[in-house]
Amino acid sequence: MPVEHYAKAVVLVEPDGSFTVAAAAVFGALAPMNGPGRGLPGYYQRVPGVRFVTETVYSFVAAHRVAEYRLTQLLWGRAPSVGTYGVSTWIFLRLLGLVFFAAFASLWVQIDGLVGSHGILPLQPWLEAVHSELGVAAYYLAPTLSWLDGGDAVLHGLCVGGMGLSVLLVLGVAPVLLLILLWGAYLSLVTDGREFLTFQWDLLLLETGFLSVFLAPLSLSPWRGIGHEPPRIARWLLWWLLFRLNFMSGMVKRLSGDPTWRNLTALDYHFFTQPLPPWTAWHAQHWRTGVHAALVVGMYAIELAAPFLIVMPRYVRHLAAVSLAALQAGIAATGNYGFFNVLAITLCVLLLDDAAWPSWLRRRVGWREDGPLRPRRWPPWVCWPVGAFVLAMTGMAMMDRFQADIGWPRPLAALQQWVQPFASLNGYGLFAVMTTTRQEIVIEGSRDGVTWAAYEFKWKPGDVNRRPAFVQPHMPRLDWRMWFAPLEPYQRSPWYFHFLAGLLRGSPEVKALLANDPFPGEPPRYLRSTLYAYRFSRPQERAADGAWWVRTETGPFCPTVRRRD
Repeated sequence: MPVEHYAKAVVLVEPDGSFTVAAAAVFGALAPMNGPGRGLPGYYQRVPGVRFVTETVYSFVAAHRVAEYRLTQLLWGRAPSVGTYGVSTWIFLRLLGLVFFAAFASLWVQIDGLVGSHGILPLQPWLEAVHSELGVAAYYLAPTLSWLDGGDAVLHGLCVGGMGLSVLLVLGVAPVLLLILLWGAYLSLVTDGREFLTFQWDLLLLETGFLSVFLAPLSLSPWRGIGHEPPRIARWLLWWLLFRLNFMSGMVKRLSGDPTWRNLTALDYHFFTQPLPPWTAWHAQHWRTGVHAALVVGMYAIELAAPFLIVMPRYVRHLAAVSLAALQAGIAATGNYGFFNVLAITLCVLLLDDAAWPSWLRRRVGWREDGPLRPRRWPPWVCWPVGAFVLAMTGMAMMDRFQADIGWPRPLAALQQWVQPFASLNGYGLFAVMTTTRQEIVIEGSRDGVTWAAYEFKWKPGDVNRRPAFVQPHMPRLDWRMWFAPLEPYQRSPWYFHFLAGLLRGSPEVKALLANDPFPGEPPRYLRSTLYAYRFSRPQERAADGAWWVRTETGPFCPTVRRRD
């Protein structure tokens, strides 16, 4: 056989001297591993059309080897291989531990004022009312460890215990057990917190923690699990979570019909109307309209297109990780969204295979040239049923966000109802409708009904001269909830009147959530809530008086309340 023949196609020479070439040689080489007539060689021999298609594809690739090799380098690198994710998993789990720590620590410093025994929405009376109404079903419909004791000690124990467990997760001790405990503790606090813990990042943290249970190594020692290769299905489920988080955030903007998203003017309003804008948002607000429109286009490109790159070849998947992380970094640079941005970037880490990390880091986590360590992990007979279950439930949740009228089979619908109280398999979609004006409630108190003094919040806009500040990863729950209150009639925010009642009682726990107490000693007898329209000051206005905001009174939010009310 001429030497030139081997440059055109691979040749398989059998012991008897016979030979095959091209795709037939490839399948022939695989035959001993599969057995006679089985596997891919069997398809090649028996299934009509397979021989023609594979030989045609082989011929095309063989005739364009240089171009195909360059494309391979572009998409996979110089040494294409099945990537491993031991290092990425090691980093992901430790970053997740830090996110859990931030979430628990942030809640700990405000839990007394929110749902403590002297807080805005005391937990114990609520638990008693739920149990009285629902009976035994309350334990399932309101899943929380606080059923053991709804006092302040349990709330503090959940927060402090969660912080301790988070530190152990960062150290790598018994990650599966710790993730189960962290998930249970945070689910309890989400249930206990009610209106104050209903944000999508709370649900995202619960779902990430739940899915990570199947990603983590089944080891107790902080060393044996270093650099382990996770089950593929667990990694895919977290990729699927990242896909849904971003893709649905883009889709809800398109499906809502909101004109500001359609005509690319949403960022003309976003920076000053978002819940807790920092000082950087003031500068971003005054960028040119064309820059705002270009950023909206870039946001659409990332949220709607980049998620599909997650399943593409290696370098394209890395591009998805960088673009999705860059979007979150941009949001974090001009807004205060607690631990959300860090958590979303943490999910992006799993898009990077081990070879993407520097060699010193790979050596630190036990990575070897022949692959990472492989300690005990969840078996396939556990991971695949879990994967099918998660895919079904989250797929239904995603379609519900599309407002698709799908008649789900009764067993699936019942199963979806069954998992809802655990808030761990969710639908997502942020900023579907852009608010174009900013209404703020200014609360003033008085002892005589004549002289009034205003309460100042720690983070939300109030004093127009106070510089907007960064507060993340802390999540000030009351300040956030106050942003939502003016968006609907006051009758639909009963928590707000519990808050006012706490101020009229002079509750130290409630007042600790605020920046000032204009009535030390005896609390006020009257409270009034006035609405003001806020906007960022223009550069010339700020240069004149130093104010960051300009506000105009628009009327009362609710009637004035008295202590005897």
